[in-house]
Amino acid sequence: METLEFDENIDGLFHTICTSIDESRIRVAVSVNSELAFLYWHTGRHISDFVLHNTRAEYGKQIIENLSDKLTKLYGKGWSSNHLRHCLRVAETFTEDQILSATRRQLSWTHLKILAYEANELKRYFYFEMAIAQRLNTRQLENQIDAMLFERTAIAQKPEEQIVSALNDLSENKVFNPDLVFKSSYLLDFLGLKNTYLEKNLEDAIVSNLQNFIMELGNGFAFLERQKLIQIDGVDYHLDLLFYHRKLKRLVAIDLKLGKFKPEFKGQMELYLRWLEKYEMQSDENLPIGLVLCSEGNSEHVELMLLNDNEIKIAQYFIELPDKQWFIDKLTRSVEIAKHYKLV
Repeated sequence: METLEFDENIDGLFHTICTSIDESRIRVAVSVNSELAFLYWHTGRHISDFVLHNTRAEYGKQIIENLSDKLTKLYGKGWSSNHLRHCLRVAETFTEDQILSATRRQLSWTHLKILAYEANELKRYFYFEMAIAQRLNTRQLENQIDAMLFERTAIAQKPEEQIVSALNDLSENKVFNPDLVFKSSYLLDFLGLKNTYLEKNLEDAIVSNLQNFIMELGNGFAFLERQKLIQIDGVDYHLDLLFYHRKLKRLVAIDLKLGKFKPEFKGQMELYLRWLEKYEMQSDENLPIGLVLCSEGNSEHVELMLLNDNEIKIAQYFIELPDKQWFIDKLTRSVEIAKHYKLV
């Protein structure tokens, strides 16, 4: 008995010390990350000041090459000319206060380096906040930028001041605007569907590839049910997919459609949402929200009905990756239509 009690006490002591070690390691990692970010930022700032103050912009490349050689000889690898150019880029993109904010919120030097090469300030701010809010690692951040997350997110169709306001609210109050969560288009090329398929085939493929589908939806989604039975006045309806979003604290009803959006889809989704509100919504949750996924887009039709401004979101899905330039042109057109109808 004494041996057993002794072992239990040792186990308790062991776990207490393990917790202290883990917490210390986290603090050290955060501290090291912060110090490195500031070191590299100040390095870039010194290079920038030297080039500008000495009016030697035309010699910038030679300055960096010579400086890299000297630093490498003294401090070893890690001070290549490419690295110094990254330092310069970050210093020219971010202020010291922004570097402090980024490191406090656990963005690494590599995050900052990636973000510094996003020329558009608004898009850079978007990816900055989403990297923090969704805890994106650097590879995920690069993938999201490459997949044009900003352009595909519903917030991109809003006026600039509304985008900034939503991002400020996320940064300062940790409040997620639904337009930062939902997209205007979803890339479902991982489903392996051919050109001819039925809605049931689409649903089956999504459930079979649920992890990839949730990754495309975005962080915070949890799958609850497929073909959710909804009974109203003795009539059975079936909602294709039911999810929950943790940060929005909302049930998310998803309906899958072939072809373009039709006005009757709105009434059907409203019926589902009112039923979910009455029978499924918990007391601490916000009102349910709906997403209608269509295989073809008709942005003007959707905007005229003002659907994306309320509890119903409409989006197009792609089962094959479209040509990037075509995709860019399509997204640009959708944003133009959306902003036009918000201004008239």
